[in-house]
Amino acid sequence: MYVTRRELLKAGLGSAAALLLPSGRLWAQPGPLIERAIPSSGERLPVIGVGTARRWEKATTSAEMAPLRKVLRQLAERGGKVVDTAPSYGAAEALTGELAAGLGLRASLFLATKVGATGREAGIREIEASFRRLRTSRVDLIAVHNLRDIATQLQTLRELRQAGRIRYVGITTSFPRQYPDFERTMRTETLDFIQVDYALDSRDAAATILPLAADRGMAVMINLPFGRGRLFQAVQGRELPPWASSFDGASWAQFFLKYIVSHPAVTCCVPGTAKVEYLLDNLGAAQGRLPDAATRRRMEEFIDQL
Repeated sequence: MYVTRRELLKAGLGSAAALLLPSGRLWAQPGPLIERAIPSSGERLPVIGVGTARRWEKATTSAEMAPLRKVLRQLAERGGKVVDTAPSYGAAEALTGELAAGLGLRASLFLATKVGATGREAGIREIEASFRRLRTSRVDLIAVHNLRDIATQLQTLRELRQAGRIRYVGITTSFPRQYPDFERTMRTETLDFIQVDYALDSRDAAATILPLAADRGMAVMINLPFGRGRLFQAVQGRELPPWASSFDGASWAQFFLKYIVSHPAVTCCVPGTAKVEYLLDNLGAAQGRLPDAATRRRMEEFIDQL
């Protein structure tokens, strides 16, 4: 059974509840967010964004959409930009477009989506549908989802980039079994972005993929930063270690996220976010100090012993 952040907070565990007291340290404070540059352009992005997998997939009613609208509004107001979605995420892509348009935020956001079709014509249809669902004439990033028909779809994406309809091209995976093919693609293709799973309890990508991205000048977007919920399960009933204050970690979510974004190859991280309180908690990881190399090793040892 996975323990979610919601369950952890409801139980008042892991010191998160205590940090909701007047000091307010759990939430992101007014002020700039830590940013990293996209190597291929120099454009800078905040290191924490919003992912829409699962949590946005089935929202259809006004009541279900209301907290997601608040998330996007607060993301932009706090200086965030990156929103990651995909055609395969149920209603998430269309909802992202609808809410961004309704809030007048398109110019403020960095929209990333994916293509997961097989065949050139099917890929073009899927991409054109993404433009319509996102209600935009230009998408910031489209990546080939889980290496699906990689050569065909990359060719189409590069044509669209040449035509000015997309700004960046990339590839994604969230499956370690794909890592060998993923690395081969990184070595043979010129890419602006990669997206890969990486978490404090799931660090395989750091062995070769993250260093290779740095060597090849590719921006890195991280998915599944909470280890598919396993990390919250691992810390259930535990207080944050006192030394988390050395890098301004004020909650378990910030502990996990600051570990990720402190890796020098990581450009941004897109935790799934469907509530404003989670967004503000996450954005707190993009402020203050980050763990240094020695502290990162200490964090790894801490989690490995649980």
